[in-house]
Amino acid sequence: MEKTWRWFGKKDKITLAMLRQIGVEGIVTALHDVPLGQVWTREQIRDLREYIESYGMRWSVVESLPVVETIKYGGPDRDEQIEVYKQSLRNLSAEGVHCICYNFMPVLDWARTDLLHENPNGATNLYFNYAEFAYFDIYILKRPGAREEWAAFRFPEGYGEGRDVLAEADALAKTMTPEKDHALVENIVIKTQGFVSGNFKEGDEAPVQKFREFLALYKGIDKAALRANMKYFLEAIMPVCEECGMNMCVHPDDPPIEVLGLPRIVRTEEDIEWLLNAVPNKHNGLTFCAGSLSAGAYNDVVGMARKFASRTHFIHLRSCHIFPNGDFTEASHLGGRADIIELVRIFEKENPGLPMRVDHGMTMLGDETRGYNAGYSFLGRMFAMGQVQGIIATVDRELGLTYRQPGFFD
Repeated sequence: MEKTWRWFGKKDKITLAMLRQIGVEGIVTALHDVPLGQVWTREQIRDLREYIESYGMRWSVVESLPVVETIKYGGPDRDEQIEVYKQSLRNLSAEGVHCICYNFMPVLDWARTDLLHENPNGATNLYFNYAEFAYFDIYILKRPGAREEWAAFRFPEGYGEGRDVLAEADALAKTMTPEKDHALVENIVIKTQGFVSGNFKEGDEAPVQKFREFLALYKGIDKAALRANMKYFLEAIMPVCEECGMNMCVHPDDPPIEVLGLPRIVRTEEDIEWLLNAVPNKHNGLTFCAGSLSAGAYNDVVGMARKFASRTHFIHLRSCHIFPNGDFTEASHLGGRADIIELVRIFEKENPGLPMRVDHGMTMLGDETRGYNAGYSFLGRMFAMGQVQGIIATVDRELGLTYRQPGFFD
């Protein structure tokens, strides 16, 4: 596997000089300063690529070239925006970048309710609490129909037995304060979205109202409609992908549940099988995010890796732990539901050489004071990278493959 790292450009507090020292070979990044819906020019791409290469690494994966909302809900200007997307693909290819990680999640990219949830070891991790999310939906967002949907909500078998999420949300409403409400909005809407060229950003004056306006765009869009719009998009760009050798790899929904009345269409084995078969082109592939998939109790992560290894173009190695009550948290990269050791065996055997990044890591040893993006600590991810590098080296020896640690004499 190519050991990569998600880096947020020249303004990132984590520098390329730091990454070179810890064995990173490839960079996963994007043109974060380009507004949504605008073409990425060759000049902009070249400038960033050459900067990365000046530190002895390569731009391995774009994460992400955003799919704007009008493409997802099928707005009147979606064809215009698809043409913008095609031109950006051509420009990236001309500059030697050939792998795009993207998602088709409406409005919200990824969601957590607590960004600094304490672990037993004193470090912190990202955490998803269903009652707090339901409270946000019902009492802060005040989405029509939210109360009825949460009343009908059921956890997968084996989790949350006897739990009444709606009653818990109502109980929270009696103890929440404006300050706590603000913190929850920051966690769900701003701090997990604002740094990824998303719909929301730091400093938005009325993020909840903006959220409502985005939700309104999806009125009448159900799972079948969103699937049709995704197929339309993929069929439109596949000729360019063929022409340019560009691999599109969709990221699974995170968390892999339907949220806020919005359909989610990349959360289960059946979903992934559908999208790969709907557009049966080798350039239509998967970002195998073990973390997102392991947050769904119904997902057999190892089985899915075996099934979809040949159509996987990029790997996120992380793992989630689901508590008996159904809430989940990021787990150790040696624990949780994902079984990263076995995943490395599968991908190194079936599709060796894929770019891999460790994805989210603990916040530890002062990470929380350094202003890093939520989930993207330095020391916590470096710790995870060390664990995963050891796994890869061991598996490569098992398989008779050569493992090389960049930056060291052999």
